Amino acid sequence: MLQSMTGYGIATRETDSYAATVEIKSLNSKTLDLTLRLPRFLQDRELEIRNLVTKSLQRGKVNLNLDFTRPRAMSAQGSVVNQAAVTIACQELLQVSLATGLSMEQVTAVAHALPGALRIPSDATAATEEEEETPWEELLPLLQQALDRVNQFRRDEGQALTTEILGYVDRIRILLAEVERHDPTRIEQVRQRLESHLADISGNEHFNPIRFEQEVLHYIEKLDIAEEKVRLINHLHYFTETAGLPEPTGKKLAFISQEIGREINTIGSKANDSTIQHLVVSMKEELEKIKEQVNNIL
Repeated sequence: MLQSMTGYGIATRETDSYAATVEIKSLNSKTLDLTLRLPRFLQDRELEIRNLVTKSLQRGKVNLNLDFTRPRAMSAQGSVVNQAAVTIACQELLQVSLATGLSMEQVTAVAHALPGALRIPSDATAATEEEEETPWEELLPLLQQALDRVNQFRRDEGQALTTEILGYVDRIRILLAEVERHDPTRIEQVRQRLESHLADISGNEHFNPIRFEQEVLHYIEKLDIAEEKVRLINHLHYFTETAGLPEPTGKKLAFISQEIGREINTIGSKANDSTIQHLVVSMKEELEKIKEQVNNIL
């Protein structure tokens, strides 16, 4: 079954300590073009994430965004104030006030205005930094869930594309059947033209029947489209069979489409008949629709 390269998947997880969202968007591309947006603490996991995405999605222009947010840390009593840090800061501001003779309000205003005058002790931030570390094992299932949803989206889209593309293939079959029905008429018209020309030149004293027979055989061979019709119907059958295979077949279908186009062009050039050439134009139109959709097939 065909799969589209267009896909979308999102997975979220919320806990008391964090909220995480993995969003993946995929469009068609000849190769895998992957763009990642990760939190800083996951930068060392980039290669692992790239390998997981490559194995799962294989091809496409893929954008992956992993958004991670953590609510403000709350103490057991529900306070948001680091009392130890505030106490130390107040004591230092008081010492500056006594040493300079300025009021506490003035010292505080100056401290706010001077860059680097206020600093948080390292031991006050140690606990926060430890809380920022979230095990990768908790986020890995979230990534896998988003990838699974992208692939499901691709499969659903692929089913619709399969119906559409095979409809174009059936239309080419119908047009080829019209060519087959009209071909005897074309051959009869060619025969009548040859007989008319033969009547005109047979009375010529320089007429060479052997040479003429060779020219006629060459001419008829150039007009014969029987082999092209057989090859075209075989290519159409092969295209349909390939579209039903379980593995990714987008590139193979593109190559088969090229072969189909080659046979259609040959029929048009060799037929030398306006009716068949009109049918060939219609077949080319359906083939272009196939090629346009195949570009989005995995």
